[in-house]
Amino acid sequence: MMDCAVVAPTVLDEVLALLASSGEDAVPVAGGIWVTLTLRHGLIRPRLLVHLRRVPELGRMAVEPTGDLVIGASVTHRVVERSPLVRSHSPVLAETLAEVANVRVREQATLVGNLCEADPASDPPTVLAALGASVELLSRRGRRLVPVADFVLGAYQTARAPDELVTAVRVPPLPPRAGVAYLKFRTRSHEDRPALGVAAVVLPDDAGRIAAIDVVVGAAGDRPQRVPSVLGHARGLPLDEELVTMLASAYAGAVETVSDLRASAWYRREMVRVFVARALRLAAQRAGLYRQQGGSMDA
Repeated sequence: MMDCAVVAPTVLDEVLALLASSGEDAVPVAGGIWVTLTLRHGLIRPRLLVHLRRVPELGRMAVEPTGDLVIGASVTHRVVERSPLVRSHSPVLAETLAEVANVRVREQATLVGNLCEADPASDPPTVLAALGASVELLSRRGRRLVPVADFVLGAYQTARAPDELVTAVRVPPLPPRAGVAYLKFRTRSHEDRPALGVAAVVLPDDAGRIAAIDVVVGAAGDRPQRVPSVLGHARGLPLDEELVTMLASAYAGAVETVSDLRASAWYRREMVRVFVARALRLAAQRAGLYRQQGGSMDA
């Protein structure tokens, strides 16, 4: 492991100054799970680790007047999953984080750190993309918001510039009638990273048809994927078994899949078909649409 200096500022401005002056030689650290592993294997070679846990505002978690749930950069998975605030605002996020790795990891790892890691085999980016979440990036040049769907550029690549700090994740409120689900497929132990993850959001109109729908597939390729051209055909239709099957098959044919130690590209594609259908059914059930009788899912 390469020797590097460690600093622990207590003021956010000091963090930004260090990132501005050090650029790619500095790495922000909150939980440290990913940084420790990559340092150990020589995959990163920073000269400076900037520890964030002593900066008070980065440990903030609150629902703002806009309705956005804001989760600071040093807030751990465990805090998020156990928070009544999160369970009320975005229950699927609490559910998802409760199934990440094990308690020991979740006590240390942070949600923002997970996004900055951009490991393709990860749960939170998929769910957050489906929820319409954004990351807050702050530097001495200013502040910007980037949707999670655009923040993760590829495997271990993000839109963060070297002088920027991701200060928080912002999760907007969904309409009260929306149903959301996240399901994942693991090929090895219960604690393993997903071989596939699917998040689905279904919003019905007053007639029980689809007012809005989203499906995001993660861990199949190098970043979370959605297929707008497929989803566009579903709006205004009843969410019946025929439509679920069509959407699942279309997604299976459209998303990028890769082969690795968890699954082959072919097997992942088959599981996309299965898990998109399952996630849509569960989201529809949570939206009050699900009653499978004669092929119908309408309430």
